[in-house]
Amino acid sequence: MSSYIAERRQEEKDRRRGEIVDAAEDLYRELGWDAVTMDSVARRARLSRALVYVYFKDKRDLHFAIATRAMETLRIRFEEAAARSRLGLEKVEALGRAYMAYGQEFPHYFDACARLELHVPEGGDDRPQESVSLEASDRVHEIVEESLAIGQRDGTVNADLGDLAVTSRVLWGFTHGLIQIALTKGGPLAEVGISVPQLTQHAIGMIRKMLAGPKG
Repeated sequence: MSSYIAERRQEEKDRRRGEIVDAAEDLYRELGWDAVTMDSVARRARLSRALVYVYFKDKRDLHFAIATRAMETLRIRFEEAAARSRLGLEKVEALGRAYMAYGQEFPHYFDACARLELHVPEGGDDRPQESVSLEASDRVHEIVEESLAIGQRDGTVNADLGDLAVTSRVLWGFTHGLIQIALTKGGPLAEVGISVPQLTQHAIGMIRKMLAGPKG
């Protein structure tokens, strides 16, 4: 009986926590993260401010929870994209396209991922959700690294790229910048006769040339 009660209490805690993250995510999507406050999250979730602080130490802690969702969504997209291709270089290209599509479909998730990637962990600051979100980020990069490794084995990716963990982050930076341009500079690009799809296609071609091995 006691285990049943404990299980129900945990379910209630998980549900309440999810409602808080849902509220914060809605505000993030509507207003941008800088405009979100713990007070506004409490109001949107129809909970007391004090109760929100029971579940989340502060706004940073809440951001880690949203970033974890964002990274998990991206991981699923990456796994699906990589599974549709056989050769390593094709997988990497598919991941790049998936990331660009993800950024346009979920701009608030894209922003959450970007903020997480720039985050520097602070020693001695006990934040379990921070570790969870950073582990989720690592899993995303592992998919890229594995696709590069497959490409090196099948000859479609250059074998002299060096540390694939570093290469994965370089590709992230390259693609991240493209998504930012696509989200914010569509108008200025159009003024000089460049469409976002044209920019994307050109960028993918450059990535292929940069990574291609003898069979690429």
